[in-house]
Amino acid sequence: MSNDLTLAGPFEANRVVSISTTDADFVVKLIDVLPDNFKYRGNESYIMSGYEMLVRGDIFRGRYRNSFKKPDAFIPGKLTEVKFTLNDIAHTFKKGHRIMIQVQSTWFPLADRNPQQFVDIYHAKNSDFVKSIIRIYTSSNAASRIVLPIVK
Repeated sequence: MSNDLTLAGPFEANRVVSISTTDADFVVKLIDVLPDNFKYRGNESYIMSGYEMLVRGDIFRGRYRNSFKKPDAFIPGKLTEVKFTLNDIAHTFKKGHRIMIQVQSTWFPLADRNPQQFVDIYHAKNSDFVKSIIRIYTSSNAASRIVLPIVK
């Protein structure tokens, strides 16, 4: 970045996805990437070049995308919006740093595994856990996006 950038407040993760199964988790992580030549002033031996510092990360179970009271299965292959608000942040990305967004489908062991099927997760058998293909779309008619709370 050419200038400092401060973020404060909650931020939104709006994704348009299709999955090959009937359920999935979505993890979104906001990361501050230090410059490739970064060194702490006064302690040049402590090299942090390119370090990726987690600023905020949250997980969202896809079955609750429409309601927390009434979970819904995904229809395999159908484009579906998955939108959620991540917890507040208060962070300044310093000049020369980069913003990285990572999206993944599991955060095990921080969160329990999702069998990728619309089943009772807490009573799932080993055979209930299957592979899923998850696609995130970025085209103009199906645009996934992250909305950050920029302080001016």
